[in-house]
Amino acid sequence: MTAALGFQSDWWAVLTSDLMLRGLLGGVLVAIAAGLVGPFVHLRNEGFATHTMAHVGFPGAIGAALVGWPTSIGVALACGLSGLAIGGLGRRPEERDIATGTVLAAATALGVLLSSFAAHGTVLVTATLFGNLTSISTDQLVGFAAGTVIVGVVIAFVGRPLLFSTVSPDVAAARGVPTSALSMGFVMTLALVVTMAIQVVGTLLLFALVVTPSATAFAWTGRAAPARCASIAIGVAGVLGGLAVSAMFDLPPSVPIVGLLVVGWCASTLATRTKGRS
Repeated sequence: MTAALGFQSDWWAVLTSDLMLRGLLGGVLVAIAAGLVGPFVHLRNEGFATHTMAHVGFPGAIGAALVGWPTSIGVALACGLSGLAIGGLGRRPEERDIATGTVLAAATALGVLLSSFAAHGTVLVTATLFGNLTSISTDQLVGFAAGTVIVGVVIAFVGRPLLFSTVSPDVAAARGVPTSALSMGFVMTLALVVTMAIQVVGTLLLFALVVTPSATAFAWTGRAAPARCASIAIGVAGVLGGLAVSAMFDLPPSVPIVGLLVVGWCASTLATRTKGRS
């Protein structure tokens, strides 16, 4: 979809077309999955790891295209391997940033190398960097639904001990909570969410869909459970509103989705800070 920056009188017909409805459903599923893990990313200071996994998806997509695989498989493999590397090499907090930064540098270099080999690199690179929500297929929707269910089941089973190990890691370890296993499991769950989100907003804009809704939620509440619900609601609202704006003004969907989420975060942060001063 190209940007015309003009109001489209037939925007409702565009929004309710099969193409946009598949994109809407896919975006909502990813927003729900992102809302489930986002508060833990916020509390565990895993924003850098999320950013890194997003960039790792870039060489994964290019590499898959070069060997004739679906790009989603390449993104999934790359994100999963990066999750294992970050979780395995950065088990202690002081090691995590070094391991994450090293993985990011290696992935960026590999992405530049692989993109130079891709004959159809321009279209593929653009889709990977900025997402292509309006090209979501039925098979991808099934994958998104399965991924969202997996994320929901994981959070339902390990949410409480994960929160305990996040807030009080030393106390949790002393009480026998498997903090290392929980940390690795969370990183792999995050890798799954990143794999899904890349196909919606791309690697460069992914941070806004996975992290920004939870940051907005935590501007209003300090409790994990309400923040999780609010994060899901904010992400879904961003996807729905962004797609509507995209149909109205013929914009790439990822742009208004990210724009609305960022505006919401800025407004919430300013409002709560002003309220705190008063």
